[in-house]
Amino acid sequence: MLEFMKSIIDTFGSAIIVPIIIFIIAKIFKVNTKKSFLSAVYAGVALQGFSLLLNSFTPIITPVINQMVSASNVNLPVFDVGWQATSLVAFSTSAGMIYLGLGIALQTILFLIKWTNIFQPSDLWNNYSYMVWGAMVIGVTGSFTLGIACMILLNLYSLLISELVAKRWSSYYKYPNCTIIAMHNVEASIFAVIADPIYNLFGLNKVKLNPVYLQQKFGFLGEPMTLGLFLGMFIGILGNTSDLFSLKAWGQILQVGIATSAVMAIFPKIASMFAQAFAPITEAARKFMEKAGKREWYIAVNDAVGYGEPATLITGLILIPIMLVAAMILPGNEVLPVVDLLALPYMVQGLVAIHNGNIVKVLVSGTIWFSLGLYICTWTAPLFTDMALGIGIVIPAGALLITSFNILGKPLMGLVFFAFLTANPVFIGIAVVLYLVLWFVFKTKKDRINEYLLKQAMKNSNATESNIA
Repeated sequence: MLEFMKSIIDTFGSAIIVPIIIFIIAKIFKVNTKKSFLSAVYAGVALQGFSLLLNSFTPIITPVINQMVSASNVNLPVFDVGWQATSLVAFSTSAGMIYLGLGIALQTILFLIKWTNIFQPSDLWNNYSYMVWGAMVIGVTGSFTLGIACMILLNLYSLLISELVAKRWSSYYKYPNCTIIAMHNVEASIFAVIADPIYNLFGLNKVKLNPVYLQQKFGFLGEPMTLGLFLGMFIGILGNTSDLFSLKAWGQILQVGIATSAVMAIFPKIASMFAQAFAPITEAARKFMEKAGKREWYIAVNDAVGYGEPATLITGLILIPIMLVAAMILPGNEVLPVVDLLALPYMVQGLVAIHNGNIVKVLVSGTIWFSLGLYICTWTAPLFTDMALGIGIVIPAGALLITSFNILGKPLMGLVFFAFLTANPVFIGIAVVLYLVLWFVFKTKKDRINEYLLKQAMKNSNATESNIA
């Protein structure tokens, strides 16, 4: 049964599964069949559009990133194999397969009993993030119960963080009643919430470095399409520093520039179509929820829907060379980030939403938090490597250990994982109690917390009605 469920997810993908879920939700809210059908089709077409766009962009920019890594001449023993390989490892474990079914049931029940306002089963694929950590707990402790319990608690933390950032993410990215849920990409939001007022003390909220200001200040040179061209060329130059005077190098530099520009130009058009899919549901849900006690709710969407937003893509790409330098200079770090460097625009979305697109704040938060993540990857690499070898994953030549910078570089979730890894009831109890306290505080103070996050967002010099409302 679990293999069958996995085959459905693998075969159809989010571009098919999400529209079906949207159609069902629309009908639950009594949207007429025509509008429900069109909403589903809009969502499917947009998700497929995101996939086609990013799948075309990846093979163009990946060689440049690899060249950048090679040119650094860094010899670190832990190689970043990327989230794709990590997901394969997760879904290949027995614990992962069991959580595939258990997770769907848990996430649905939590939404129905109003423990959370996030409908997570619309983003089933990213459950592999919990599976990896839980499978490593089982590998070390030998306890299947502890491994499953670790997955459940990580899922609960992820839902809480997702609900914390939901209103800001939905407002900033302009997707009504949508948010991201993938633990590996939403976790950094917690750091942004804590760091934001500190940044304001140093005046970073007054720094006008954001897509809106750049467009107003520099005209056509500040438009997202032009910024994409320059940023792409900059990344291309960094990947060709040893061969800048060759025709081949400039061919690649210009190709990356145009490709990045294309993402910046095309992405908003696809995004508007995706947002259009939720308009009928949002209106119907508003009326429905008014009768049912005005319940606020959000549907989980894949992080790909935010990848090409200007501030997101700009900060994500700028962080690529920054994180490479960080890996080289951080004492005690043994990880060479490679494959998951291209995932940085996924990883910064929680930061972008909380910091309201303030590029300087996002870069500072990203550098600090993802640098801490390198240490978590360093510590967990032996455990992940053993698990990967057990299912037949081949380690790249020259590497002693492997990791995933995106999936395993999570400081907060790493602490929860280490609590279970010890199998110590005291440490596990602390992790559970901390979650319950945070959940209670958020649920009882949710309106005040959302109001606070809104005020913090408005303090940025780039605050506009469009990204605040």
